[in-house]
Amino acid sequence: MRTLLWIVLCLLGLLILLVLAALVRTVLAGLKRSDWTPKREPEREALYSQKLSRMVRCETVSRPGEDQREKFLAFHARLEALFPLVHGTLEKTEIDGNLLFFWKGKSSERPVVLMSHQDVVPAEGEWLHGPFSGDIEDGRIWGRGSADTKCSVMAFFQAVEELLAEGFVPEQDVYLSSSCTEETGGDGCPKLVAELKRRGVKPYLVCDEGGAIVREPIGGVRGHFAMIGVLEKGQGNLLLSARSGGGHSSYPPKNSPIARLAAFVRDAEKHSPMRSAFEPEVEAMFRTLAPYGPFAYRLLFGNLWLFRPLLKVLLPAVSPQAAALLRTTMAFTMQSGSDAANVMPQKATVTVNLRYIPHQGMEASNEAVRAMAKKHGVEVDVLNAYDALPPVSIHSDAYRLVVSAVEEVFPGLPPCPYVMTGGTDARFYQEICDACIRFSPVVYGPDQMKGMHGLNEYIDTFSLPGAVDFYKAVIRRSR
Repeated sequence: MRTLLWIVLCLLGLLILLVLAALVRTVLAGLKRSDWTPKREPEREALYSQKLSRMVRCETVSRPGEDQREKFLAFHARLEALFPLVHGTLEKTEIDGNLLFFWKGKSSERPVVLMSHQDVVPAEGEWLHGPFSGDIEDGRIWGRGSADTKCSVMAFFQAVEELLAEGFVPEQDVYLSSSCTEETGGDGCPKLVAELKRRGVKPYLVCDEGGAIVREPIGGVRGHFAMIGVLEKGQGNLLLSARSGGGHSSYPPKNSPIARLAAFVRDAEKHSPMRSAFEPEVEAMFRTLAPYGPFAYRLLFGNLWLFRPLLKVLLPAVSPQAAALLRTTMAFTMQSGSDAANVMPQKATVTVNLRYIPHQGMEASNEAVRAMAKKHGVEVDVLNAYDALPPVSIHSDAYRLVVSAVEEVFPGLPPCPYVMTGGTDARFYQEICDACIRFSPVVYGPDQMKGMHGLNEYIDTFSLPGAVDFYKAVIRRSR
C-alpha cells in the first residue's frame, strides 16, 4: 500500500513539475501581436474595383447536368475586354467553358499554376444590393462571386496584365487556370488537368483558393493572419437505409425504419466513431497561433507536448470547428421515409456527408460508420467518396515561396499553415503536382465568411491591390 501511495505521489509530483515547466515556458515566451492592417491605395482600388464589378455583373451560376458553355463564353468575352494584353500575348485554351492560359517563361522546369473558378452558386433571398449588380458602395464590391472567387480571378489576370505592360518575362512557365464547375463538383478542372498531362506538364506549385488573410482565425486570437492551406480533407456521401414490411400507422411496430435511423443518428452524435488526433499540419497551425492568444491559450496550445491528450478530448466537445480539425466529421443532411402520413415506410433513408481526416481516412471512416450502423440494423451504401489528400510540406521550397511572397507584399502579417475542411478544385491537380497550396490573398472577416454561399456577399476594395501584388510576387519569385 505504501509503495502504491509512493508511486502516486511521485507521478503527481512529476505532473506538477511538468505543468510548472509549461507555465515558465509560456511566461518567458510572452505575447505576440499581429498589428498588420491593409494599406489604402485609392487609385488602384478604384481601377480594380471597376474590373471586378464588371466580372460580377456577368452572371455565371453553374448548375449540374446543364450545358452552360455559352454563358461562360460570354464571361470570357468580358475577361478579354478587361485584360487585353493577357489575351493578346498568352496562349489560350478553352475546354467546355473552362480556361487555361499559358505564359511561356525562360524555363519549363518548375511551372507555376495560378487558379480560381469562374462559376458561382445561386443567389437566393433578399439582398441589400442586387446579387449581380456589382455595386461599389461603402468601400465594398457587392455581389455573388465578389469574394468567392472572382476577386482572385481578377487579381491574377491583372497581375499578369501589369507584368506584361512592364515587358517582364517570367523565369518559369506560368499557367492561369479557371474551371466553370467548381461549385457543382463537376468535371471542369479534371479536363484542364488532363490537358496539362497531355502536354507533359508537372507543376512545381499550384496556388488555388482556400485559405486567406483572415481576421481572428480562432476565437481569442486577435489580428490578421495569412492562413495558407496545406492540407485538404477528403469527402464522401453515404446513404443509410433501414427497411421493414411497411404497414398501417394505426398499429406501428417497434424498431421501425425511422426509429432505427434516429437511434443511429443519436448514437453517432453522442458517441462519434471517429478518432481525434493532431495531424502535423494542425499542430503547426496551433503552434503558430499560440503566441498571439490569451494566456490560457498560449499555455495549452504552446505546450502540446504536455496538453495534447487533454485537448484531443476537450476540443471536439466544445467546438465544431476544432472537431473538424481533429477528426473525420459526420453531417446528416438529407432524409426520406414514407410517401403518406398514415403509412409505415418500407424503407427510410438518411444521407451523411463525411469529411475524411488523414489519420482515419476514407476506408477506415466508412468502416467505422458500417460498424455502428450494423448495431442498429442499418445498411450503408457509398454514393461517392474521395480520400484525404497528401499535405504540402511546410518545409518545402514551394511553401516557402508562398510565405516569402506574403512577407514581401504584406509586411508584418504572420503566415500560418491551415487545414482546409471544405473542398477545392486544387485536389484534381494533386495528381500532377506535389505542392497544391490553397490561399487567396484577400482579407476575409466574419461578414465575408457569412456572405459566401449566403446573402449579401461582398469584398472590401482595400483587399484588391495586395491580391494583385501577391500574384506578381509569386511569379517574380518563381525561379
